[in-house]
Amino acid sequence: MKNLKKSCIYLLLTIGAFIMVFPFIWMILSSLKTAAEVNSIPPTFFPSSPTMENYTYALEKAPFLIYFRNSVIVTIACVICTQFTTILAAFAFSRLKFPGRDLMFSLLLSMMMIPFEMLIITNYQTIVGWNLVDNLAALIIPFTSSVFYTYILRNFFLSIPDSLYYSARVDGASNWKYLWRVMVPMAKPALVTIGLLNAITCWNSFLWTVLVTNKTENRTLPFGLYAFMTSSGIRYERLMAAATIVVIPMIILFICFRKEIVTGVSRGGLKG
Repeated sequence: MKNLKKSCIYLLLTIGAFIMVFPFIWMILSSLKTAAEVNSIPPTFFPSSPTMENYTYALEKAPFLIYFRNSVIVTIACVICTQFTTILAAFAFSRLKFPGRDLMFSLLLSMMMIPFEMLIITNYQTIVGWNLVDNLAALIIPFTSSVFYTYILRNFFLSIPDSLYYSARVDGASNWKYLWRVMVPMAKPALVTIGLLNAITCWNSFLWTVLVTNKTENRTLPFGLYAFMTSSGIRYERLMAAATIVVIPMIILFICFRKEIVTGVSRGGLKG
């Protein structure tokens, strides 16, 4: 009975994993097909004669090198800024004692229920007021802090024994020194997780990029997919090739650091 239960669990997990991975497999296989194969009914799963022409066309159609450069700049800047603000906020809410600390953190957590799309108008008005429209800074500023990442790191900081903090204070270490010399090195798994999740989010950001950028020189990779949507129709095989170019770097990043992501989230979500 126990083995049957375990087999059912593994079967359900396998089915769930296949459902999650199948769209990516279909995207890559479709990018290697011809227009006739993509639009054939019934659809074919594997391309009869794989071709790389779609990738060649995608690289020529849209300036992916410019988009790639901008995506790298925006992602690195967002990750660095978010790491810094998250570390400071998590330390304040986990170690510093001030009136209303728990209430303030609860209010911040409640903001996680507000989707980003509802904040677009306010963020856009701020960017316009600062004269940052059509500037890479407009793609960075709204993503320099996160309540979710602060929540993960705060719980990780709370799992660090208080005795270390009091010992450091007795030895004359300031809060600032204790944070960067003791807590940050110990929280490396959580920080790696936060950095990777934030990088994936920034890399895939599309809606905000469309709103605040007008010139090709300031747009990122996800916007490059727009070049394959025209009034005359969509060439899906070319669109899939472009989507693969955009997604592959993040897939590789996730595969390389998947253990760190799982470890950081699981340890950051628990106290003690």
